[in-house]
Amino acid sequence: MILVLVVLLLGAGASADLQCSVIPGRLKQVDAGAGQVYGVNDNDDIYQWVDNDWRQIPGKLIHVTVGPAGVWGVNRANQIYKLQDNAWMLVTGALKQIDAGGEKFLSGANGYDWIYCLNQDQTLSRSASLSYTQLDGSLKYYSCGRYGCWGVNMHNNIYYRHNVKPNACRGSHWQQIDGSLVMVEVGTDGSVYGVNANGDVYTRERISASNPMGSSWTKLDFCGSFRHVSCDQEHIWLLTKDGDIYKCKVSGAAVPTL
Repeated sequence: MILVLVVLLLGAGASADLQCSVIPGRLKQVDAGAGQVYGVNDNDDIYQWVDNDWRQIPGKLIHVTVGPAGVWGVNRANQIYKLQDNAWMLVTGALKQIDAGGEKFLSGANGYDWIYCLNQDQTLSRSASLSYTQLDGSLKYYSCGRYGCWGVNMHNNIYYRHNVKPNACRGSHWQQIDGSLVMVEVGTDGSVYGVNANGDVYTRERISASNPMGSSWTKLDFCGSFRHVSCDQEHIWLLTKDGDIYKCKVSGAAVPTL
């Protein structure tokens, strides 16, 4: 049985209903992008959400991502894999967190919080030998979408990366954003969601092509504590600290504009 909840989202300049369903299963990480959803559990098993059910995918990963750049993941040894021709292909590089939400470019952070990205020509390559670009600074989590890239560092400070392009993924410089988050996810449509140290979930308001950093954070008024959030096509996927899975559809809220 799927339990349906209605949650009211309130904040400066926002008012929307979140119609949430509790999804069977438990996950430690989930990623939604380009109309698909993947996740991994505490045993590093990989799952894809297909026809309202979880379908197990062969392999073992600690972090999986799906987006315009395809499906990628990393294992406990920080080895990087790309799903190619329905099979995992080991590629060069080492990351602990990876994100395919950019416009066919890839981003992520390694075990030292060093930040890397792969330009579009590299993600589209069928070669296992890839050439990464290192960014200045250090982040523990780095995610990209239509209007740019966001990250958080070891102190939970939030940063936006300016002038990121599909074949110039390094961008130009960082700008610190107000607030404190332990992780941040950027949707394919440019929407931004994050979780703070208390397990509260926030969304960034008024993001657009002319205002890619948005204006303010709005807290989603859930009764509970969460550790992970992902978003795609007006749906939010949430994981509680126990691994319970929520899928929420946003209705009546402002979405990023072109």
